[in-house]
Parts: sequence; structure tokens; C-alpha cells
Amino acid sequence: MKSAVIVFPAANCDRDAATALEQMTGNKTAMVWHQDSELPDVDLVVLPGGFSYGDYLRCGAMANQSKIMGAIKAHAAKGGAVLGICNGFQVLTESGLLPGVLMRNAGLKFVCKPVALSVEETQSAFTRKYDKGQTVTLPVAHGEGNYYADAATLDRLEGDGRVMFRYQNNPNGSARNIAGILNEKRNVLGLMPHPERVVDPLNGGTDGRGLFQSLIETLS
Repeated sequence: MKSAVIVFPAANCDRDAATALEQMTGNKTAMVWHQDSELPDVDLVVLPGGFSYGDYLRCGAMANQSKIMGAIKAHAAKGGAVLGICNGFQVLTESGLLPGVLMRNAGLKFVCKPVALSVEETQSAFTRKYDKGQTVTLPVAHGEGNYYADAATLDRLEGDGRVMFRYQNNPNGSARNIAGILNEKRNVLGLMPHPERVVDPLNGGTDGRGLFQSLIETLS
């Protein structure tokens, strides 16, 4: 599996994502500057976590104006896999690649801790190595992780089996405890927790490995 990680100004998890991908795949991950206009020939594009453009205006709003977003949208339109983690999820909603919006946490405080998630669906390139209903623990680190969409959109996500992960103890007020969702074509995933931080057991866990193993099995 060939992969690329987008580098936005102040996105501080790009190297974490690349390290996890390289550890899992054994292949070098391309680091793509946000003002580049083209992607290399890759199977997976990762929009990493962090605070792109200092989270000014709205989280992800300024990153969505980057030149590379045109290429990412084209990659997704062709069926290429796109993974947005934390700030990357925010960018995906700002770009329209995923529905809804990420708002300020309900408690108006930054949340940084491991959280328990339920794997809601396994029929995707991102979750096939998990078991449906499995509990996994991934860390979160965000101030704007409160997922919101109107009732019709939430019903459609639920009905289409596009809610991939759900919080067991909601840390941010997200509607219906949603932690991660897919697009209609099921090739774009956004999630607030950080799977790339729990790939190496030296970091305290390996529950993120299933997501990357799923992608490798599907895209290689």
C-alpha cells in the first residue's frame, strides 16, 4: 500500500501518521506540502491531526483552502482512500467530503485522554480487521470534537451503516456518541480519536493497528 500524509502549517501529527504507516507497511510514506497541487501515485491519503493554521476562523476552514485539496477531492472521487484524523476530520467536513461539522466540546474544555470506542461497522476498508461491537481504546486530544449534523443526516448515516466508531463515554458531546463516519462511497473516513498513536506497544496500546491492517489488506 502506497500512502501520503498532507503537511499543513501547525498540523503536529503528520510525522506520527507517517511513522505509523511506515511501521505497518514497510514502505516510505510521501509527505505532501499543503500548497502542492498534485498528489503522488498513492492508494491512501491521510489528513493528520493538529491545529492547522492555528485553528483560526473554524477548525479546518483555512486548511480547506489549500491547493492540495483539489487533488484530494479528485482522489476521493476516483475511489481512492482518504483518512482524516482529528483536525483532518474537521478539514473533511469543511471541504464537504463528509457531512456535518465539528464544534466546540460541550464542556468548552480541551480533552486529552484515552477513550473507549465501539466498532459499529466492519464493512469498510478501514474496519474490516475489527469485530463488530468490539471495544477499542484510542486517545483523543481536541477542543472541537463535538460532532453535529441535522437529524435527517444523522438518520441517513445510521441507516447507511456509515457510523464507524461510537464513544462509550462521550467526551465532547457529539451527537449520538459519534466518533467516526464514512462518506457515501465508503472510501473517506473521518474520526476524532488517534489510531496512529496506538500502533506501537511502546506507546501504551495497539488498538489502532486494526485500522491500518484493514487498509493494507484492502489496498495492497
